[in-house]
Amino acid sequence: MTEYGWSTGKIALALFPFGVGAAAVNVFFASLIFSWIGGPVASLGWSIGLGCLIGVPATWYFAHHIRYMMTTADKEAGT
Repeated sequence: MTEYGWSTGKIALALFPFGVGAAAVNVFFASLIFSWIGGPVASLGWSIGLGCLIGVPATWYFAHHIRYMMTTADKEAGT
């Protein structure tokens, strides 16, 4: 079956800024929780940098899931 619409790569590129932002916020809040037991609080640069590293595979996985749902919906619709 031919896939219609965007490829997984295009979806991942479109969603990458949102994935990095979400991962950076999560890294920062995790460092705040870690500070309760004496750990350091992550700076803005570290949060964004780690967010970029974590955001790449997370965004790719999410884009793959979106592409799978699009293919399944097309298959069920009979197109």
